[in-house]
Amino acid sequence: MSDILKGVDDHFDPTGTDQHAPGAKMDGGKPLAGLLLDFGLALEAVAELGTFGAKKYSRGGWQSVPDGIQRYEDAMMRHMLKVRTEKIDPETNLPHLYAVAWNSLALLELAIRERDESRTGESQ
Repeated sequence: MSDILKGVDDHFDPTGTDQHAPGAKMDGGKPLAGLLLDFGLALEAVAELGTFGAKKYSRGGWQSVPDGIQRYEDAMMRHMLKVRTEKIDPETNLPHLYAVAWNSLALLELAIRERDESRTGESQ
């Protein structure tokens, strides 16, 4: 099977429309990515914190930090510990929770990349 057709059989038209009929959309069984819009305010907060980091360091530079998984986990925990005693991070002037979320996403992204790399044996 070609890569173009790989996974096609895993999806279906949720209305029951035949795949070759006009109006068919084979999106049944796919993730409901629009659910991310339920977190619009939180994602905007993460983008705000990420913008601060991109200006302070470099855009995308976080992906090349040595031992990134451990270091972003540590940063996430430092901000988590501060939440109870200090709502606003004096460095960014943003809530510590923004940094908790950003570091959590960075940690998750790096962990998934590492997992996928180990499965394929290739560098991403």
